[in-house]
Amino acid sequence: MRKPAKKVLVTGATGFIGRRVVSHLADAGFEVRTASRRPERLERASGAVLLPGFDAPADAFLAMMEGVTHVVHCAALNNDRGASEPDYLAANGALTGLLARAAAALASGRFLYLSSIRAVVGPDFSGTIDEATVPAPQDAYGRSKRDGEIRTLDAYRSAGRSDAAVLRLPPVHGEGMKGNLATLMRLADSALPLPTAALTGTRSLISTGAVAGAVLRLLTKPKPLRPIYIAGDRPPAAISEIVTAFRRGFGRPPRLVAVPAAPMRLAARLFGKAKEWEALAATQICDPSLLFAEGWAPETDTLEQLTELARRSRSGDAQAR
Repeated sequence: MRKPAKKVLVTGATGFIGRRVVSHLADAGFEVRTASRRPERLERASGAVLLPGFDAPADAFLAMMEGVTHVVHCAALNNDRGASEPDYLAANGALTGLLARAAAALASGRFLYLSSIRAVVGPDFSGTIDEATVPAPQDAYGRSKRDGEIRTLDAYRSAGRSDAAVLRLPPVHGEGMKGNLATLMRLADSALPLPTAALTGTRSLISTGAVAGAVLRLLTKPKPLRPIYIAGDRPPAAISEIVTAFRRGFGRPPRLVAVPAAPMRLAARLFGKAKEWEALAATQICDPSLLFAEGWAPETDTLEQLTELARRSRSGDAQAR
């Protein structure tokens, strides 16, 4: 059997997205070196290494690059951890910059940084997000991801290279997801009626499988990389549709109460939840046209996937009992 010609270093390989990226690249014939803050979880994997911290010397990052062609940086301190801004900036900014500089010096291929739409917009932004959207992050997590983007592209630009790219992602769904989508799924698994019919805002989502497919396409496409790409499945889904899809998977009726938006907004303000309301009511549509033009196809069965996700979750809970 012919040995793969390309070796890819994937950071965050034990994480929610990283696991799927590793599997997808291995299936495509790449040799994969995995890096994680918890390498003991990768003891069966070939070439698993410890991901250095942001305060590690530059040599620690250079050592990871031996024999590496491409780097896919999935590791991040996510926005569901309640960390401080310095913690986010260290993990998502400073560490990313060190990794990118090492890769620009020694890795001969491409560097992909998995970022977030939070690097350019806040949770209450309404509108379409594309590569030209002017960055205006609104929280510590978003600012740290934007810092990581800047450090990545600057590292390659300083090295006279243009083969690094940022892939901005909307909320990602799949087994093991956290954040707002996981909260919505927990709320959906309730017999109580939910006043979500008033929430007409729509959101672009993406599955872990679609993210892995985008990574593979950007690593293998023959044309040079652009600096920024936006991913997102089509079409976007309303919050009410997302809850209904989850409830369908749980075997529950929709039970969505058509409460007018105005009293809901007033109640949110009275209870100090105005920002949370605005976030749920916002419409955020990601335009993946550029990525589509590069040969990547967005998935079109998002609601069906959410239903199946809830169904598997219910089945897993039953087996655990």
